Amino acid sequence: MQHHWKLEEVKIDRSWLTVGTFDGIHLGHQEIIRCVTKGAKNNGVSSVVVTFFPPPAVVLHKRQNPYYLTSPEERALLLGKMGVDIVITHSFSTQVAQLSAYDFILRLHKQLGIEHLCIGHDFSLGKNREGDARKLEIIGNELGFSLTVLPAMVVNGNVVSSTYIRQLLSKGEVDQIEHYLGRKYRLRGKVIQGDHRGKQMGIPTANLELWAERAVPKEGVYACRVIIGDESWDAVANIGVRPTFEEHPVAPRIEAHLINFEGDLYGSDIEVEFLFRLRDERKFSSAKDLVDQVHQDIKTTQVLLNGR
Repeated sequence: MQHHWKLEEVKIDRSWLTVGTFDGIHLGHQEIIRCVTKGAKNNGVSSVVVTFFPPPAVVLHKRQNPYYLTSPEERALLLGKMGVDIVITHSFSTQVAQLSAYDFILRLHKQLGIEHLCIGHDFSLGKNREGDARKLEIIGNELGFSLTVLPAMVVNGNVVSSTYIRQLLSKGEVDQIEHYLGRKYRLRGKVIQGDHRGKQMGIPTANLELWAERAVPKEGVYACRVIIGDESWDAVANIGVRPTFEEHPVAPRIEAHLINFEGDLYGSDIEVEFLFRLRDERKFSSAKDLVDQVHQDIKTTQVLLNGR
């Protein structure tokens, strides 16, 4: 898979294409991607995804406080695993937003040789979102490409969307996310130095440094799995401000205790996969009470994960 950050870096004669933000690559996105990759393979052409960062909704101030289910790099990696040949992360700006649907598609067509375009049911592009399915079909007839419009995907009565998945995260309902994302929710980051309180209490934790704009679950304690290279470990993760020790407000932290793990993880890149929410974060009257509760959290996690 090739990942480019500028449209001008790619020049091909024939492609099957889709365009969109695709934050998270959830089940609805995956249907669109399969449309592109299968069609491209059957026709002997390149499969291409043009995505945007930052998203149009953020640039146009239609979405406040942006937090993302995937970074652009993570998104490109997921698309590559699905068989996409070329991913273009297109910079979105107010200047791009002023382009008409025809002008933007023409730019894509000149660089990518569009033979077929796959889009979701609610997709639109161009100034004032004029480039809906009907408009794109007209443009396709003029430029020589065909169009497939895929219907919304509904799971458990809910339309699958990145917005809905972020809502589940904000409520801590991590066990429900797999139904819509198609995989368990993971956070990837580097292990950094903490204050060593966990180690002093006999429960060492890995403190995770994350991209500041990454969407994280609601504050609380979670049963997790931590992936380090090709190995994985059951873990208990805390997302929050550690009220037992902090007298003044601090930025939320993510720290995970890997059950039965021995070793030094500082500087390592790890992934924390969230499986179940155990409880709210709360303030304890003493460090001993906290330690006792964490040991109970570990036992609960082991029961839950072994039961799976």
